Amino acid sequence: MAEGGRQRSFRLHNMSIPARPLEPALYLVATPIGNLGDITLRALETLAGADVLACEDTRVTRVLLDRYGIQNRPYAYHEHNAEEAGPRLMQALEAGKSVALVSDAGTPLVSDPGYRLAQSAIEAGYRVVPIPGASAPLAALVGSGLPNDAFLFAGFLPTKDKARRDRLAEFVAVSATLMFFESPHRIAATLAAAADVLGGDRVASVCRELTKTYEEFRRGTLAELAAHYADVDSVKGEIVLVIGPPPERPVEAADVDAILTDLARILPTSKAAAEASRLTGLSKKGLYQRLLDMKGGDGR
Repeated sequence: MAEGGRQRSFRLHNMSIPARPLEPALYLVATPIGNLGDITLRALETLAGADVLACEDTRVTRVLLDRYGIQNRPYAYHEHNAEEAGPRLMQALEAGKSVALVSDAGTPLVSDPGYRLAQSAIEAGYRVVPIPGASAPLAALVGSGLPNDAFLFAGFLPTKDKARRDRLAEFVAVSATLMFFESPHRIAATLAAAADVLGGDRVASVCRELTKTYEEFRRGTLAELAAHYADVDSVKGEIVLVIGPPPERPVEAADVDAILTDLARILPTSKAAAEASRLTGLSKKGLYQRLLDMKGGDGR
Protein backbone atom coordinates (compact mmCIF):
# COMPACT_ATOMS: atom_id res chain seq x y z
CA MET A 1 0.00 0.00 0.00
CA ALA A 2 1.37 3.41 -0.97
CA GLU A 3 1.32 6.69 0.91
CA GLY A 4 -2.19 7.90 1.72
CA GLY A 5 -3.62 4.41 1.23
CA ARG A 6 -3.23 4.34 -2.56
CA GLN A 7 -2.88 0.87 -4.01
CA ARG A 8 0.10 0.71 -6.40
CA SER A 9 -1.29 -1.71 -8.96
CA PHE A 10 -2.90 -1.93 -12.38
CA ARG A 11 -5.59 -4.18 -13.77
CA LEU A 12 -5.50 -6.48 -16.78
CA HIS A 13 -8.55 -8.59 -17.66
CA ASN A 14 -9.95 -8.20 -14.12
CA MET A 15 -6.66 -9.31 -12.61
CA SER A 16 -4.92 -6.89 -10.23
CA ILE A 17 -1.17 -6.76 -10.75
CA PRO A 18 1.02 -5.06 -8.12
CA ALA A 19 3.47 -2.42 -9.34
CA ARG A 20 7.03 -2.72 -8.12
CA PRO A 21 8.60 0.31 -6.40
CA LEU A 22 10.33 2.74 -8.75
CA GLU A 23 13.77 4.18 -8.22
CA PRO A 24 13.93 7.99 -7.94
CA ALA A 25 14.03 9.37 -11.49
CA LEU A 26 12.05 11.24 -14.13
CA TYR A 27 10.19 8.67 -16.23
CA LEU A 28 9.05 9.75 -19.71
CA VAL A 29 6.14 7.43 -20.47
CA ALA A 30 4.70 6.94 -23.96
CA THR A 31 0.91 6.53 -24.02
CA PRO A 32 -1.48 5.38 -26.78
CA ILE A 33 -2.19 7.76 -29.67
CA GLY A 34 -5.73 6.42 -30.03
CA ASN A 35 -6.20 2.75 -29.26
CA LEU A 36 -5.85 2.31 -25.48
CA GLY A 37 -4.71 -1.27 -26.06
CA ASP A 38 -1.37 0.05 -27.35
CA ILE A 39 -0.09 0.79 -23.82
CA THR A 40 2.89 -1.32 -22.72
CA LEU A 41 3.08 -3.35 -19.51
CA ARG A 42 6.13 -1.37 -18.44
CA ALA A 43 4.22 1.87 -18.93
CA LEU A 44 1.30 0.62 -16.83
CA GLU A 45 3.62 -0.41 -14.01
CA THR A 46 5.34 2.98 -14.16
CA LEU A 47 2.07 4.94 -14.11
CA ALA A 48 0.83 2.88 -11.16
CA GLY A 49 4.08 2.97 -9.20
CA ALA A 50 5.24 6.58 -9.64
CA ASP A 51 5.15 8.82 -6.58
CA VAL A 52 4.11 11.76 -8.80
CA LEU A 53 2.29 11.55 -12.12
CA ALA A 54 2.35 14.65 -14.36
CA CYS A 55 0.37 15.00 -17.57
CA GLU A 56 -0.85 17.51 -20.17
CA ASP A 57 -4.57 17.14 -19.46
CA THR A 58 -5.74 15.31 -16.35
CA ARG A 59 -9.08 14.45 -17.99
CA VAL A 60 -7.39 12.67 -20.88
CA THR A 61 -4.96 10.79 -18.66
CA ARG A 62 -7.76 9.85 -16.25
CA VAL A 63 -9.47 7.90 -19.04
CA LEU A 64 -6.34 5.78 -19.49
CA LEU A 65 -5.85 5.30 -15.74
CA ASP A 66 -9.46 4.24 -15.24
CA ARG A 67 -9.25 1.76 -18.12
CA TYR A 68 -6.45 -0.07 -16.30
CA GLY A 69 -7.57 0.44 -12.69
CA ILE A 70 -4.72 2.76 -11.74
CA GLN A 71 -5.44 4.89 -8.68
CA ASN A 72 -2.57 7.34 -9.08
CA ARG A 73 -3.72 10.97 -9.15
CA PRO A 74 -2.46 12.95 -12.18
CA TYR A 75 -1.23 16.53 -11.89
CA ALA A 76 -1.27 18.99 -14.80
CA TYR A 77 1.97 20.01 -16.48
CA HIS A 78 1.56 21.84 -19.79
CA GLU A 79 2.80 24.89 -21.67
CA HIS A 80 0.50 27.25 -19.78
CA ASN A 81 1.59 26.23 -16.26
CA ALA A 82 5.13 24.98 -16.89
CA GLU A 83 6.70 27.94 -15.05
CA GLU A 84 4.82 27.00 -11.89
CA ALA A 85 4.47 23.23 -12.18
CA GLY A 86 8.01 22.55 -13.41
CA PRO A 87 9.76 23.66 -10.19
CA ARG A 88 7.33 21.56 -8.13
CA LEU A 89 8.23 18.46 -10.10
CA MET A 90 11.92 19.27 -9.68
CA GLN A 91 11.33 19.55 -5.91
CA ALA A 92 9.81 16.07 -5.97
CA LEU A 93 12.93 14.72 -7.68
CA GLU A 94 15.09 16.53 -5.14
CA ALA A 95 13.10 14.82 -2.38
CA GLY A 96 13.99 11.43 -3.83
CA LYS A 97 10.62 10.71 -5.42
CA SER A 98 9.84 9.03 -8.72
CA VAL A 99 8.13 11.32 -11.23
CA ALA A 100 6.33 10.03 -14.33
CA LEU A 101 5.51 12.40 -17.20
CA VAL A 102 3.01 11.66 -19.97
CA SER A 103 1.56 13.69 -22.83
CA ASP A 104 -2.04 13.41 -23.99
CA ALA A 105 -0.97 10.87 -26.59
CA GLY A 106 2.28 9.43 -27.87
CA THR A 107 5.80 10.00 -26.62
CA PRO A 108 6.52 12.90 -24.24
CA LEU A 109 8.90 15.65 -25.43
CA VAL A 110 7.77 15.24 -29.07
CA SER A 111 6.09 18.61 -29.82
CA ASP A 112 5.19 19.28 -26.19
CA PRO A 113 6.78 21.27 -23.30
CA GLY A 114 8.12 18.16 -21.57
CA TYR A 115 11.60 18.77 -22.99
CA ARG A 116 12.03 21.70 -20.59
CA LEU A 117 11.47 19.45 -17.60
CA ALA A 118 13.78 16.77 -19.00
CA GLN A 119 16.50 19.38 -19.63
CA SER A 120 16.19 20.70 -16.09
CA ALA A 121 16.36 17.19 -14.64
CA ILE A 122 19.45 16.31 -16.68
CA GLU A 123 21.19 19.56 -15.79
CA ALA A 124 20.46 18.92 -12.10
CA GLY A 125 21.97 15.44 -12.33
CA TYR A 126 18.78 13.41 -11.97
CA ARG A 127 18.24 10.19 -13.87
CA VAL A 128 15.90 10.41 -16.87
CA VAL A 129 14.32 7.13 -18.00
CA PRO A 130 12.42 6.78 -21.30
CA ILE A 131 9.55 4.27 -21.30
CA PRO A 132 9.07 3.75 -25.06
CA GLY A 133 5.81 3.01 -26.78
CA ALA A 134 3.38 4.63 -29.20
CA SER A 135 4.63 7.43 -31.47
CA ALA A 136 2.52 9.04 -34.20
CA PRO A 137 5.46 9.93 -36.50
CA LEU A 138 6.83 6.38 -36.43
CA ALA A 139 3.40 4.82 -36.90
CA ALA A 140 2.86 7.10 -39.91
CA LEU A 141 6.29 6.33 -41.33
CA VAL A 142 5.92 2.55 -41.25
CA GLY A 143 2.35 2.71 -42.57
CA SER A 144 3.11 5.16 -45.37
CA GLY A 145 5.16 2.74 -47.42
CA LEU A 146 7.79 5.43 -48.00
CA PRO A 147 11.56 4.94 -47.54
CA ASN A 148 12.51 4.70 -43.87
CA ASP A 149 16.28 4.29 -44.01
CA ALA A 150 16.62 8.05 -43.36
CA PHE A 151 13.84 10.28 -42.05
CA LEU A 152 13.39 13.72 -40.52
CA PHE A 153 10.54 14.71 -38.20
CA ALA A 154 9.95 18.48 -38.31
CA GLY A 155 6.90 18.94 -36.08
CA PHE A 156 4.30 21.53 -37.10
CA LEU A 157 4.78 23.86 -40.07
CA PRO A 158 4.04 27.60 -39.67
CA THR A 159 0.41 28.63 -40.12
CA LYS A 160 1.07 31.61 -42.43
CA ASP A 161 1.53 30.70 -46.10
CA LYS A 162 4.82 32.54 -46.72
CA ALA A 163 6.40 31.25 -43.51
CA ARG A 164 5.18 27.75 -44.34
CA ARG A 165 6.72 27.90 -47.82
CA ASP A 166 9.99 29.32 -46.45
CA ARG A 167 10.17 26.46 -43.97
CA LEU A 168 9.46 23.85 -46.66
CA ALA A 169 12.20 25.38 -48.82
CA GLU A 170 14.72 24.42 -46.13
CA PHE A 171 13.99 20.74 -46.86
CA VAL A 172 14.15 20.78 -50.68
CA ALA A 173 17.56 19.12 -50.86
CA VAL A 174 17.22 16.88 -47.78
CA SER A 175 17.69 13.28 -48.95
CA ALA A 176 15.33 11.80 -46.38
CA THR A 177 11.65 11.12 -45.84
CA LEU A 178 10.03 14.14 -44.19
CA MET A 179 7.31 14.01 -41.51
CA PHE A 180 5.11 16.85 -40.28
CA PHE A 181 2.18 17.17 -37.90
CA GLU A 182 -0.73 19.01 -39.48
CA SER A 183 -4.25 20.04 -38.50
CA PRO A 184 -7.22 18.95 -40.65
CA HIS A 185 -8.26 22.49 -41.58
CA ARG A 186 -4.76 23.33 -42.90
CA ILE A 187 -3.87 20.11 -44.72
CA ALA A 188 -5.14 21.32 -48.13
CA ALA A 189 -3.07 24.52 -47.99
CA THR A 190 0.00 22.63 -46.75
CA LEU A 191 -0.21 20.09 -49.56
CA ALA A 192 -0.55 22.86 -52.14
CA ALA A 193 2.50 24.63 -50.72
CA ALA A 194 4.49 21.39 -50.51
CA ALA A 195 3.69 20.56 -54.15
CA ASP A 196 4.86 24.01 -55.26
CA VAL A 197 8.02 24.10 -53.13
CA LEU A 198 9.17 20.47 -53.04
CA GLY A 199 7.78 19.40 -56.40
CA GLY A 200 4.43 17.91 -57.34
CA ASP A 201 6.07 14.60 -58.29
CA ARG A 202 7.26 13.89 -54.75
CA VAL A 203 5.44 10.82 -53.36
CA ALA A 204 3.65 11.38 -50.05
CA SER A 205 1.08 9.97 -47.65
CA VAL A 206 -1.56 11.72 -45.54
CA CYS A 207 -1.84 9.57 -42.42
CA ARG A 208 -5.03 10.36 -40.51
CA GLU A 209 -6.57 9.11 -37.24
CA LEU A 210 -3.73 6.65 -36.60
CA THR A 211 -4.71 3.56 -34.55
CA LYS A 212 -8.31 4.85 -34.30
CA THR A 213 -11.48 3.43 -35.83
CA TYR A 214 -11.27 5.53 -39.00
CA GLU A 215 -7.53 5.22 -39.58
CA GLU A 216 -6.61 6.21 -43.13
CA PHE A 217 -3.48 6.28 -45.28
CA ARG A 218 -4.06 8.26 -48.47
CA ARG A 219 -1.07 7.88 -50.77
CA GLY A 220 -0.05 9.61 -54.00
CA THR A 221 2.12 12.40 -55.34
CA LEU A 222 1.96 15.79 -53.65
CA ALA A 223 0.15 17.15 -56.71
CA GLU A 224 -2.46 14.36 -56.56
CA LEU A 225 -3.00 14.75 -52.83
CA ALA A 226 -3.22 18.55 -53.10
CA ALA A 227 -5.90 18.19 -55.80
CA HIS A 228 -7.87 15.69 -53.70
CA TYR A 229 -7.92 17.75 -50.51
CA ALA A 230 -8.70 20.94 -52.42
CA ASP A 231 -12.07 19.33 -53.24
CA VAL A 232 -12.79 17.94 -49.75
CA ASP A 233 -15.18 20.11 -47.73
CA SER A 234 -14.28 18.79 -44.30
CA VAL A 235 -11.34 16.78 -43.00
CA LYS A 236 -11.42 15.32 -39.50
CA GLY A 237 -8.84 13.90 -37.13
CA GLU A 238 -5.17 14.32 -36.35
CA ILE A 239 -2.80 14.09 -39.30
CA VAL A 240 0.82 13.19 -39.96
CA LEU A 241 2.03 14.19 -43.42
CA VAL A 242 4.83 11.97 -44.72
CA ILE A 243 6.74 13.09 -47.82
CA GLY A 244 9.23 10.84 -49.58
CA PRO A 245 12.79 11.95 -50.40
CA PRO A 246 13.48 13.86 -53.64
CA PRO A 247 13.83 11.65 -56.72
CA GLU A 248 17.38 10.87 -57.73
CA ARG A 249 18.65 13.06 -60.55
CA PRO A 250 21.21 11.77 -63.08
CA VAL A 251 24.69 13.14 -62.46
CA GLU A 252 26.10 15.09 -65.40
CA ALA A 253 29.47 13.98 -66.76
CA ALA A 254 30.96 17.42 -66.10
CA ASP A 255 29.87 17.20 -62.47
CA VAL A 256 31.44 13.75 -62.12
CA ASP A 257 34.72 15.02 -63.54
CA ALA A 258 34.67 17.99 -61.15
CA ILE A 259 34.08 15.70 -58.18
CA LEU A 260 36.89 13.36 -59.25
CA THR A 261 39.28 16.29 -59.78
CA ASP A 262 38.57 17.72 -56.33
CA LEU A 263 38.93 14.36 -54.59
CA ALA A 264 42.11 13.44 -56.50
CA ARG A 265 43.81 16.51 -55.04
CA ILE A 266 43.58 15.11 -51.51
CA LEU A 267 43.17 11.34 -51.91
CA PRO A 268 44.96 8.48 -53.69
CA THR A 269 43.29 7.36 -56.91
CA SER A 270 41.54 4.30 -55.44
CA LYS A 271 40.17 6.18 -52.43
CA ALA A 272 39.10 9.11 -54.59
CA ALA A 273 37.14 6.73 -56.83
CA ALA A 274 35.53 5.07 -53.79
CA GLU A 275 34.45 8.41 -52.32
CA ALA A 276 33.14 9.60 -55.69
CA SER A 277 31.15 6.37 -55.96
CA ARG A 278 29.58 7.06 -52.56
CA LEU A 279 28.66 10.61 -53.55
CA THR A 280 27.27 9.86 -57.01
CA GLY A 281 26.04 6.27 -56.78
CA LEU A 282 28.12 5.36 -59.82
CA SER A 283 30.37 2.33 -60.16
CA LYS A 284 33.68 2.58 -58.32
CA LYS A 285 35.41 0.57 -61.07
CA GLY A 286 34.14 2.91 -63.78
CA LEU A 287 35.08 6.01 -61.79
CA TYR A 288 38.55 4.59 -61.10
CA GLN A 289 39.11 4.07 -64.82
CA ARG A 290 37.73 7.54 -65.57
CA LEU A 291 40.17 9.06 -63.09
CA LEU A 292 43.07 7.15 -64.64
CA ASP A 293 42.08 8.46 -68.07
CA MET A 294 41.92 12.01 -66.69
CA LYS A 295 45.44 11.57 -65.25
CA GLY A 296 46.85 10.26 -68.50
CA GLY A 297 46.56 6.58 -67.65
CA ASP A 298 49.35 6.33 -65.08
CA GLY A 299 47.32 7.19 -61.97
CA ARG A 300 49.64 10.03 -60.96
